[in-house]
Amino acid sequence: MKIILASASPRRRELMRYITEDFEAVSMDCDETLPDNIEPIAASEYLAVLKARAAAEKYPDCIVIGCDTTVICGSEILGKPRDRAQCIADISKLSGRTHQVITGCCIIKAGKVSSFSEVTDVTFRELTQSETEAYADTDEPYDKAGGYGIQGLGSALISHIDGDFFNVVGLPVGRLFNELKNVGADITDRPTA
Repeated sequence: MKIILASASPRRRELMRYITEDFEAVSMDCDETLPDNIEPIAASEYLAVLKARAAAEKYPDCIVIGCDTTVICGSEILGKPRDRAQCIADISKLSGRTHQVITGCCIIKAGKVSSFSEVTDVTFRELTQSETEAYADTDEPYDKAGGYGIQGLGSALISHIDGDFFNVVGLPVGRLFNELKNVGADITDRPTA
Protein backbone atom coordinates (compact mmCIF):
# COMPACT_ATOMS: atom_id res chain seq x y z
CA MET A 1 0.00 0.00 0.00
CA LYS A 2 1.32 3.39 -0.97
CA ILE A 3 2.04 5.87 1.86
CA ILE A 4 0.77 9.44 1.55
CA LEU A 5 2.17 12.17 3.80
CA ALA A 6 -0.44 14.93 3.88
CA SER A 7 1.95 17.80 4.49
CA ALA A 8 3.41 20.74 2.61
CA SER A 9 6.25 21.09 5.14
CA PRO A 10 9.68 20.53 3.60
CA ARG A 11 10.99 19.63 7.06
CA ARG A 12 8.41 16.87 7.52
CA ARG A 13 9.12 15.52 4.06
CA GLU A 14 12.83 15.38 4.87
CA LEU A 15 12.20 13.62 8.20
CA MET A 16 9.80 11.14 6.60
CA ARG A 17 12.72 9.91 4.49
CA TYR A 18 14.27 8.58 7.72
CA ILE A 19 11.28 6.22 7.92
CA THR A 20 10.90 5.32 4.24
CA GLU A 21 11.80 6.67 0.82
CA ASP A 22 8.63 5.09 -0.57
CA PHE A 23 6.02 7.79 0.06
CA GLU A 24 4.34 10.69 -1.69
CA ALA A 25 3.94 14.06 -0.02
CA VAL A 26 0.81 16.02 -0.91
CA SER A 27 -0.49 19.36 0.25
CA MET A 28 -4.05 19.26 1.53
CA ASP A 29 -6.33 22.22 2.04
CA CYS A 30 -8.78 21.80 4.90
CA ASP A 31 -10.41 24.05 7.45
CA GLU A 32 -8.01 24.20 10.41
CA THR A 33 -10.34 26.08 12.74
CA LEU A 34 -10.11 24.69 16.25
CA PRO A 35 -13.26 24.19 18.33
CA ASP A 36 -13.64 26.89 21.00
CA ASN A 37 -13.47 24.48 23.92
CA ILE A 38 -10.49 22.36 22.82
CA GLU A 39 -7.62 21.96 25.27
CA PRO A 40 -4.36 23.30 23.81
CA ILE A 41 -2.67 19.91 24.35
CA ALA A 42 -5.30 18.25 22.09
CA ALA A 43 -5.09 20.78 19.23
CA SER A 44 -2.31 19.11 17.22
CA GLU A 45 -3.89 15.69 17.19
CA TYR A 46 -7.29 17.19 16.30
CA LEU A 47 -5.78 18.99 13.28
CA ALA A 48 -3.72 15.94 12.28
CA VAL A 49 -6.93 13.88 12.11
CA LEU A 50 -8.62 16.57 9.98
CA LYS A 51 -5.71 16.61 7.54
CA ALA A 52 -5.51 12.82 7.34
CA ARG A 53 -9.26 12.48 6.76
CA ALA A 54 -9.11 15.04 3.93
CA ALA A 55 -6.24 13.14 2.30
CA ALA A 56 -7.89 9.74 2.85
CA GLU A 57 -10.94 10.92 0.88
CA LYS A 58 -8.66 11.66 -2.06
CA TYR A 59 -6.41 8.60 -1.59
CA PRO A 60 -8.69 5.85 -0.18
CA ASP A 61 -6.43 2.96 -1.23
CA CYS A 62 -3.35 4.35 0.51
CA ILE A 63 -1.97 4.64 4.02
CA VAL A 64 -2.39 8.32 4.85
CA ILE A 65 -0.47 10.28 7.48
CA GLY A 66 -1.62 13.68 8.74
CA CYS A 67 0.51 15.78 11.12
CA ASP A 68 0.34 19.08 12.95
CA THR A 69 2.72 20.73 15.41
CA THR A 70 1.81 23.25 18.08
CA VAL A 71 3.91 25.20 20.54
CA ILE A 72 2.23 25.74 23.90
CA CYS A 73 3.53 28.29 26.40
CA GLY A 74 1.52 28.09 29.61
CA SER A 75 -2.00 27.61 28.24
CA GLU A 76 -1.45 29.62 25.05
CA ILE A 77 -0.87 28.17 21.60
CA LEU A 78 1.82 30.11 19.75
CA GLY A 79 1.30 29.85 16.01
CA LYS A 80 3.41 31.05 13.13
CA PRO A 81 4.17 34.74 13.66
CA ARG A 82 2.40 36.96 11.15
CA ASP A 83 4.97 39.74 11.45
CA ARG A 84 8.13 40.89 13.23
CA ALA A 85 6.25 42.35 16.20
CA GLN A 86 4.45 39.08 16.89
CA CYS A 87 7.68 37.13 16.48
CA ILE A 88 9.41 39.31 19.07
CA ALA A 89 6.43 39.00 21.42
CA ASP A 90 6.31 35.21 21.10
CA ILE A 91 10.06 34.68 21.49
CA SER A 92 9.97 37.00 24.52
CA LYS A 93 7.26 34.80 26.08
CA LEU A 94 9.47 31.74 25.60
CA SER A 95 12.62 33.40 26.99
CA GLY A 96 13.81 31.72 30.20
CA ARG A 97 10.86 29.32 30.25
CA THR A 98 10.01 25.73 29.42
CA HIS A 99 7.27 25.18 26.88
CA GLN A 100 5.78 22.15 25.14
CA VAL A 101 6.03 21.25 21.50
CA ILE A 102 3.33 18.78 20.55
CA THR A 103 3.11 16.99 17.24
CA GLY A 104 -0.12 15.17 16.58
CA CYS A 105 -0.08 12.38 14.02
CA CYS A 106 -2.94 10.46 12.45
CA ILE A 107 -2.64 7.33 10.34
CA ILE A 108 -5.57 6.12 8.25
CA LYS A 109 -5.41 2.71 6.59
CA ALA A 110 -8.46 1.12 4.94
CA GLY A 111 -10.77 3.45 6.88
CA LYS A 112 -9.22 2.63 10.26
CA VAL A 113 -8.06 5.75 12.10
CA SER A 114 -5.30 5.78 14.71
CA SER A 115 -3.77 8.89 16.19
CA PHE A 116 -1.31 9.99 18.85
CA SER A 117 0.50 13.02 20.20
CA GLU A 118 4.18 13.31 21.04
CA VAL A 119 5.26 15.94 23.56
CA THR A 120 8.74 17.46 23.93
CA ASP A 121 9.64 20.00 26.60
CA VAL A 122 11.86 22.79 25.28
CA THR A 123 13.59 25.29 27.56
CA PHE A 124 14.81 28.62 26.24
CA ARG A 125 17.67 30.40 27.92
CA GLU A 126 17.14 33.98 29.13
CA LEU A 127 17.36 36.12 26.01
CA THR A 128 18.29 39.75 25.73
CA GLN A 129 16.06 42.09 23.76
CA SER A 130 18.78 42.51 21.15
CA GLU A 131 19.09 38.70 20.73
CA THR A 132 15.33 38.40 20.29
CA GLU A 133 15.25 41.23 17.74
CA ALA A 134 18.26 39.85 15.85
CA TYR A 135 16.51 36.48 15.51
CA ALA A 136 13.27 38.16 14.39
CA ASP A 137 15.27 39.94 11.69
CA THR A 138 16.14 36.60 10.03
CA ASP A 139 13.80 34.78 7.65
CA GLU A 140 13.74 31.67 9.83
CA PRO A 141 10.87 32.24 12.31
CA TYR A 142 7.98 33.08 10.02
CA ASP A 143 6.92 29.65 8.78
CA LYS A 144 7.31 27.88 12.11
CA ALA A 145 4.97 27.34 15.06
CA GLY A 146 6.23 29.35 18.02
CA GLY A 147 8.38 31.45 15.73
CA TYR A 148 11.60 29.45 15.95
CA GLY A 149 13.41 26.58 14.27
CA ILE A 150 15.36 24.27 16.56
CA GLN A 151 17.23 22.84 13.57
CA GLY A 152 18.55 26.23 12.48
CA LEU A 153 19.53 29.56 13.98
CA GLY A 154 16.90 29.06 16.67
CA SER A 155 19.08 26.35 18.23
CA ALA A 156 21.10 29.16 19.87
CA LEU A 157 17.98 30.25 21.80
CA ILE A 158 17.57 26.91 23.56
CA SER A 159 19.27 25.73 26.73
CA HIS A 160 17.93 22.14 26.62
CA ILE A 161 15.13 19.81 25.61
CA ASP A 162 13.48 16.82 27.23
CA GLY A 163 12.10 14.48 24.60
CA ASP A 164 12.34 13.83 20.88
CA PHE A 165 14.36 16.43 18.95
CA PHE A 166 12.71 15.49 15.65
CA ASN A 167 9.30 16.08 17.23
CA VAL A 168 10.26 19.74 17.67
CA VAL A 169 11.28 19.90 14.00
CA GLY A 170 7.81 18.59 13.11
CA LEU A 171 7.74 14.78 12.96
CA PRO A 172 8.34 12.27 15.79
CA VAL A 173 10.33 9.89 13.59
CA GLY A 174 10.82 6.97 15.98
CA ARG A 175 7.25 6.89 17.25
CA LEU A 176 5.77 7.28 13.75
CA PHE A 177 7.99 4.48 12.41
CA ASN A 178 6.70 2.12 15.12
CA GLU A 179 3.07 3.19 14.65
CA LEU A 180 3.32 2.59 10.89
CA LYS A 181 4.71 -0.88 11.51
CA ASN A 182 1.84 -1.51 13.96
CA VAL A 183 -0.74 -0.79 11.25
CA GLY A 184 1.06 -3.09 8.82
CA ALA A 185 2.77 -0.54 6.60
CA ASP A 186 5.29 -2.19 4.31
CA ILE A 187 8.38 -0.35 5.53
CA THR A 188 11.78 -1.91 5.87
CA ASP A 189 13.54 -1.97 9.19
CA ARG A 190 15.88 0.98 9.53
CA PRO A 191 18.67 1.99 9.38
CA THR A 192 19.96 1.13 5.92
CA ALA A 193 23.23 2.12 4.32
